[in-house]
Amino acid sequence: MRQLSQIVGNQREDMTTQTQTQTPATPTGKKGGSVTTIVVASLMLFSMFFGAGNLIFPPMVGVASGTNFWPAILGFLAAGVLLPVLAVVAVSISGQSVRDIGNHGGKFFGIVFSAMAYLAIGAFYALPRTGAVSMETAITPLFGWEGFGANVTYNIIFFLVALVLSWKPNSIIDTLGKFLTPALVILLFVLITLASFGAERVPATPSEDYTSSAMVTGLFEGYNTMDAIAGLAFSIVIVTSLKSKGFKEGKPVVSGTITAAVIAGGLLAAIYLGLGWIGQTIPNGQSYESGATLLADAANSTMGDIGQAVFSAIVILACMTTAVGLIVATSEFFVQLVPKTTYHFWAVLFTLLSIAFAFQGLETVLAIAVPFITFLYPPAITLIALTLLQPMVKNAVRFRWAFLLALWTSVIWSALSVLAGQGWLAGIQQLLDISPGQAVGLGWFAPTAIAALIGMGIDFAQRNK
Repeated sequence: MRQLSQIVGNQREDMTTQTQTQTPATPTGKKGGSVTTIVVASLMLFSMFFGAGNLIFPPMVGVASGTNFWPAILGFLAAGVLLPVLAVVAVSISGQSVRDIGNHGGKFFGIVFSAMAYLAIGAFYALPRTGAVSMETAITPLFGWEGFGANVTYNIIFFLVALVLSWKPNSIIDTLGKFLTPALVILLFVLITLASFGAERVPATPSEDYTSSAMVTGLFEGYNTMDAIAGLAFSIVIVTSLKSKGFKEGKPVVSGTITAAVIAGGLLAAIYLGLGWIGQTIPNGQSYESGATLLADAANSTMGDIGQAVFSAIVILACMTTAVGLIVATSEFFVQLVPKTTYHFWAVLFTLLSIAFAFQGLETVLAIAVPFITFLYPPAITLIALTLLQPMVKNAVRFRWAFLLALWTSVIWSALSVLAGQGWLAGIQQLLDISPGQAVGLGWFAPTAIAALIGMGIDFAQRNK
């Protein structure tokens, strides 16, 4: 779910200065050096996006969509690749942080939305999920370890390793981009190649959800990755990393960030297509309830006894790289929000909270977090869209009311939809159903678009005042 472009706080500035002093930066004027850095940065960004959910969702899309595979997977790619890339681009071209662009909806909105986004992708959901998922899908099947004691022990070890790897945030580009991510990508390509070409594609009849609205269903599966929100958050990491490697403020950092985001998005799309294709080739695919067991069986059938070990390694690497990225991104944000604190304070705090939440198991984490995820997506998408649109029309009009009306409409509609879905405001459901697409979770779009157009009209009328 990333995603900020400024390092704030004296502590962080000192850290950046020290790092650049100790390690000579690659001059951006040297084409080879800058290209290498951008490639490494793109691998880092890919690894932060690609967590356990990103691994297990695509094969289930491939299975459930059956003969409607292409519209389903395109919907998944729209939410799971295009939106995250656009989120990174939006923050980079604005030259502002997530909180800053959120302030277009008012200072209260900027603080609350950005804090909720970081907590959702951080300690309250995505971060503990990395530990819970890797335990349940990698460690237990491989070693047979289960129960509360094993869960506690593993999560403590997992998150302490993640904390160590994230302790020096300026080194994350090397830690992830040069070492962990290449290993992850190689293992993924081995699995995809062997599993895809080792069996004939025999797509089944689409499941009920994929029969009439395959693209929309795939879109919401892509939502579940949370990468659109994560994209907003991860922007701070990639911008900081490029600066630490000698990229200058302004156009060099912006262009480098955009290029890295596009490369990372392309790699994500290729991996998602491959994983989805596995779901099309696995025998009796619709008998699987989880993408994890499906991929584990695919690995075992193509690689024999070593297959489970390979799959477990993929899961652990995917979860670890994401965990490191989330610790860095959330800690950087809260240093900005509370300048008198330190990066290491937040890194330790979020690590401890993640351990505590991961103890509860994956089902508990999901039950708590899903309503917040559902709530956050509409304002996040609205914010991304308007931030990208503003530079295109800046000579004609400056958005003020467009942001205010659209963002608060999306917030209110999303909140009412979530509350109605939880059964707390069931009486308002008939009103919400008036909006097109409400049945598939897109009812917020039409009223938000109308609000944005009204706001643009007001802004245009006031442009000379």
